[in-house]
Amino acid sequence: MTQSLKGRTALVTGSTSGIGLAIALAFAREGARVMLNGFGTPEAIAAARSEVASIQGGEAPYSDADLSNPAAVRQMCADAAAAMGQVDILVNNAGIQFVSPVEEFPEEKWDAILAINLSSNFHAIKAVLPTMRERGWGRIINVASAHGLVASPFKSAYVTAKHGVVGLTKTVAIEVARTPITCNAICPGFVRTPLAEAQVAPLAQKHGVSEEVALTDLLLEKQPSKRWVEVEEVAGMAVYLCGPNSGAVNGAALSVDGGWTAS
Repeated sequence: MTQSLKGRTALVTGSTSGIGLAIALAFAREGARVMLNGFGTPEAIAAARSEVASIQGGEAPYSDADLSNPAAVRQMCADAAAAMGQVDILVNNAGIQFVSPVEEFPEEKWDAILAINLSSNFHAIKAVLPTMRERGWGRIINVASAHGLVASPFKSAYVTAKHGVVGLTKTVAIEVARTPITCNAICPGFVRTPLAEAQVAPLAQKHGVSEEVALTDLLLEKQPSKRWVEVEEVAGMAVYLCGPNSGAVNGAALSVDGGWTAS
């Protein structure tokens, strides 16, 4: 079977679990060498590295960089280039969330969400783009959200950051438009991850309904498909954006949201 990313290297942030790990695994299956980044228990991180390494062969490089720190982001990119020889593909996926009304929103939470969900993307792109230009090829994918296109209450920092990610994506895309480099955003809806699934039971208990009703009518209220987006579906979009027939897709905010932003 032809591997569409054979010989490519990829740095995927927030890739020790969830969407990021699914993207890392999909890239490895397509022949890329992948460097992971993210937090978690030592056991979880070791398991993620082992899973990726078993597919790509050899050790899976890993960085524990704190993406709220610009210097750490730059060092992570340098470490990725040193470990893999170059960074052909950058996936900015890491993110955090906090929910609160605007007037009660903790300022430190606002600052942290903006730093990790938005500013880290800028610092990583700035770090890897010069060498992408030198080599004449590159793919930058920013994992935004449906909340990069529409808003929900009580998520002011997250919605602001993700709207910013979409804007950053468009700006970088225009700047690289006459090169073999692209920059796109993927905008997932509610994705099935352990953290997301853990919200269902408390919702059901709070509203006195079954977990099925809590999922379809409460958590997935805005998602017309009434089903989770699977991590593999997001990863499939990422693989396509790095593949041989994606060069004309640039500056797009691609929804993978079960119809959320269509309604």
